[in-house]
Amino acid sequence: MPTALILATLDTKPEEIAYLTDRMAFHGVTAVTVDVSLKSHGATLDGPGKLVAMETAATRALEAVHHAMESGINTVVGLGGGTGAEIILKVLRAMPITFPKVLVTTLPFDPRFALADNSVILVPTLADICGLNATLREVLENAAAMVAGLCQTRRKAEACVLQPSIGITALGATEGAVAPLLGALKLRAKEATVFHANGFGGAAFARFAERGAFHSIIDLTPHELTRTLIAGAHVPMPTRFTASPEVARIVLPGALNFIGLGELSLIPDHYLARPHYTHSGLFTHVKLTKDEMAAMARALAATLNAATGPRTLIIPMGGFSHQDRPGGAIEDPDLRATFRDTMRARLNADVRIVELDTHITDPAVTGAILDALPVHAPA
Repeated sequence: MPTALILATLDTKPEEIAYLTDRMAFHGVTAVTVDVSLKSHGATLDGPGKLVAMETAATRALEAVHHAMESGINTVVGLGGGTGAEIILKVLRAMPITFPKVLVTTLPFDPRFALADNSVILVPTLADICGLNATLREVLENAAAMVAGLCQTRRKAEACVLQPSIGITALGATEGAVAPLLGALKLRAKEATVFHANGFGGAAFARFAERGAFHSIIDLTPHELTRTLIAGAHVPMPTRFTASPEVARIVLPGALNFIGLGELSLIPDHYLARPHYTHSGLFTHVKLTKDEMAAMARALAATLNAATGPRTLIIPMGGFSHQDRPGGAIEDPDLRATFRDTMRARLNADVRIVELDTHITDPAVTGAILDALPVHAPA
């Protein structure tokens, strides 16, 4: 019989846990509850004391989860509000990346930061988890059905294994280069895994790289350098450009020519004084200055120099992103030249440089990337 582990605070959510357990049983799933309560025995904990108790609860729960996984648990589901959800999320994020995980929560956090490098299915409760009511019952009904589906679905074994593939970074601003590259790799029977270089996807990219998921890396869109070093929303990703230093690495300056900021109405005036454009209703792209581009090039060169595997830098001098071309909102040949000159001055001799006169979306760029891939790279 399928089994799911429920992570929840028994001292504050007994009624809700009982209801979720009942609805899961209705779908043929046995539920086992792991308590993530703070064990404060009714006392009000101060800030430091509460943090210690939360860490203790998370450690205790993670040990139970690991034991349950060894015993063949199918799914883990968390149920929590503010403190409870934070404890549960710490546990879920420490689990294997693709293991089925569900968190039923009031969403007391920004999910982009919480889920950047791990797959957790979020079920917003809308109402607070503070006693059963019509809204919460319906949410828990849906969650139980979802958990049952995850428990009962037959998966191919390889779907849960991180098979080595080609790791690729992308953005909408470089999609015109990524799409034909993926098509060409498919014709060669080579698998690729693409990550959104939006300040959050890079964290997942790094975590996969650290776990040996890639035999080659095509960092076509190192845009997250601008977010981590200049401005823009992002999650900490200290190994974004250094993970798996031994694998073959092909780097292009895709989308490295702009800063990715938010809604136009929220952009500070000093950025709006620069060339910029509205990428969508939620995002505005602002062109880098020459000094900023030189700084990005120096940082990127340092990561390439530190890597130990085969490295190739491809510089498409016709443009680094979809709006960096003749008539584009942030088109700037001098900015590209700044990048090229800085990289040539900084890169070690063992880093191969390929300079092309074409735009990053040109077929010649796709060809140069394919030529730089190791011939022994597995399919």
